Amino acid sequence: MTVANFSEFRSALKEYLDNVEENNETVIVKRSTGKGSVIISLSEYNSLMETLHLIKSGKNAERLLESIKQIKSGDTVQKDLLE
Repeated sequence: MTVANFSEFRSALKEYLDNVEENNETVIVKRSTGKGSVIISLSEYNSLMETLHLIKSGKNAERLLESIKQIKSGDTVQKDLLE
């Protein structure tokens, strides 16, 4: 994660954006107002939105958590794919 004030960000905009896109870096741009913005890559944003969509439903979130629990405990079944 990189933190820059607005002036730094503005003067090196291309470098910051290249770093976000190429290295999946997160940039926090602080402003003199005390507020700020977060810049993430489009792929990271899409991943976050997909995760949010998947856990939005309580039942789906429960199923996902149960599946993760089963995988961690080794309670899995392996099957061959049919061609």
